Amino acid sequence: MDRQATGGLRDVSLTRAWQTLAEHLEEVRPQHLRDLFQLDPERGPRFSAEAAGWYLDYSKNRITPRTVELLLRLARACRLPARIDALFNGDPVNVSEGRAALHVALRMPAGSSVRVEGRDVVPDVQRVLRRMEHFAGKVRSGSWLGGTGKRIRNIVNLGIGGSAIGAGMAWAALQHYGRPDMQFRFVSNVDGADFFEATRDLDPRETLFIVCSKTFRTLETLRNAAAARAWCLEDIQDEGAVQAHFVAVTGNRDAAIQAGFAPEQVFDVWEWVNGRYSLCSAMGLAVLTAIGPAAFREMLAGFHDMDTHFLSAPLESNLPALLGLMAVWNNNFLGSRTVAILPYEHYLRRFPSYVQQLMMESNGKSVTQDGTPVSSHSSPVYWGACGTNGQHSFHQLLHQGTQIVPCDFIGFLTPLPPSADGHEELLANMFAQAQALAFGRPLDEDGEPDEAQFERGHRQVEGNRPSNTLLAATLTPRTLGALVALYEHSAFTQGVVWDIDSFDQWGVELGKTLAARIAQELAAGTAGAHGPDSSTRTLMRKYLDGKTAGAMCAIERT
Repeated sequence: MDRQATGGLRDVSLTRAWQTLAEHLEEVRPQHLRDLFQLDPERGPRFSAEAAGWYLDYSKNRITPRTVELLLRLARACRLPARIDALFNGDPVNVSEGRAALHVALRMPAGSSVRVEGRDVVPDVQRVLRRMEHFAGKVRSGSWLGGTGKRIRNIVNLGIGGSAIGAGMAWAALQHYGRPDMQFRFVSNVDGADFFEATRDLDPRETLFIVCSKTFRTLETLRNAAAARAWCLEDIQDEGAVQAHFVAVTGNRDAAIQAGFAPEQVFDVWEWVNGRYSLCSAMGLAVLTAIGPAAFREMLAGFHDMDTHFLSAPLESNLPALLGLMAVWNNNFLGSRTVAILPYEHYLRRFPSYVQQLMMESNGKSVTQDGTPVSSHSSPVYWGACGTNGQHSFHQLLHQGTQIVPCDFIGFLTPLPPSADGHEELLANMFAQAQALAFGRPLDEDGEPDEAQFERGHRQVEGNRPSNTLLAATLTPRTLGALVALYEHSAFTQGVVWDIDSFDQWGVELGKTLAARIAQELAAGTAGAHGPDSSTRTLMRKYLDGKTAGAMCAIERT
């Protein structure tokens, strides 16, 4: 357990909940998962829950019924049910910025109601959704034409962070349901190579750019938008015609219009939508265009299924709460500082990166909601890759490394497309990996009692390494929506336990501010003589000297 986990917690019941779990840890620590499963033949189904199309098996965590009881007591001491209500009611749960984090409103059905500062926001959400559907319908039907009269066949999403990662993940996940006659690309990096490679085989006359920036001040996105406009103008050579190749998604409509976007080509997002939670807003416009309005609404329904479950289900059977509490147990008590996300589904290849941003930007904090230092470890490091690729890359460390890495295995009972070969083998590998992590291979199980102790030691796999397994029938827009919402609410659960604000990201803002200052210095040809530290000044000077040398070489070549 964290050495500081019980310090600084003012509420007596909360302090006691941490202390009781710490004492209980000493009972659990010597027990191996092999023994726990042998003692309880029904352990697998006992530690499982099902909702919104997903089955969660958390039996391979190092827990007993008493562990779950104490974790639920901790959740209640942290007032998790009340905090869930506050989230869904539109209360200002983003305390450092004094606003709601009401992403759940983005997927509420028409006719629902939730108020932010006295205003029912659901009608606004539905209005923008209808505009998105109308726009996507015109693009998909071919009635939205480029400036030269050619049909749009390529969509390039320009955004970064929450304005790109979620949409890019969902597009990859739902490719099977998309238009095979259209190309969808996602450009994020300010490195010009990203834009160049994304557009090098595209025709500007058939390409539409969706510029996604909540503030419409994001450096990387505006740079790429400028590059896109120049790329179009080089071919089309008509400023007015180029306008048909751009739409904007932003919370700063005035800035977009000032930048040259027609009002009807600007799609709104709201202050209470955080970037990494914005897939269901107009930030998902590229996804809606790819899969069509009906499939997009199915995805929203899947989100809402899991939202409803999180809001209404008892904590004992609440999938997001249980998943979050298992993460707290592994992190704060068993000392595991990373988590591997392992989807055994090629279409979910971008899901680990999505979860990485969701968890680490939400909960990578070191102060509580009242600004005092966090008294326990907050977010672990999230990472991962698709199975079975990871088995031939990093699973060696998972099985025999000195670090214990809890794993989330994600799979589907039937494949996409339905005729895909190898799906049974894929699931066999997933089940086997979770089994091997849990039970390992003791020294006396190799069947060769006379082999050298040296070789036997190398072949030993200790096991007793925790994992969760998530299963759904098949990957559909609805099951994807429920899966994303599951992890969103797991992140919220963990943030509540740590008493941190899961909806701000001031560390990200600092980097942006410093980058802007340094960029100004570099553009002026100076190296911040009176500002940055000696290391940064030296690095800046190295760049400027190299830039000058490169320019001289170019002159000599001409």
